[in-house]
Amino acid sequence: MTTYLLSMYYPPAPDAVPANIDEIMARVSALTERMRSEGALVWTGGLAPTATVVAAGHPPLVTEGSYLETNEILGGFWILRADTRDAATHWAVQASEATGLAIEVREFQQ
Repeated sequence: MTTYLLSMYYPPAPDAVPANIDEIMARVSALTERMRSEGALVWTGGLAPTATVVAAGHPPLVTEGSYLETNEILGGFWILRADTRDAATHWAVQASEATGLAIEVREFQQ
C-alpha cells in the first residue's frame, strides 16, 4: 500500500465561519470514521490559520505568516493508505463533498 496526504485548503478568512459549520464538521467526522473503519486512515488533523516560517540563515529569519503568498490556507489534512492513486482520489472526492473545499492528493515518497 502507498501512503497519501490529502490536504484541505480554504479561503483566508479565519473569522468567517460558515453558517453551516456544524453540518460540515458532522460530515467530516463521518467521513473520517469511514476512512478509519475501512483501514485507510493513518492520521488526520486540523490546522490553525496562522503559521511561523523559519528560513535558513545565520541567524535564521523567523517570520509570522505562511511560507507561500497564496489566496488559500492549508486548513487540515488526512494521511491515508491506499492501493492506488485512484483509491486515494476517491477519498479526496468524498472529502471535497463533505467540506465544500479543494482537496489536494499527494503521494509520500517511498
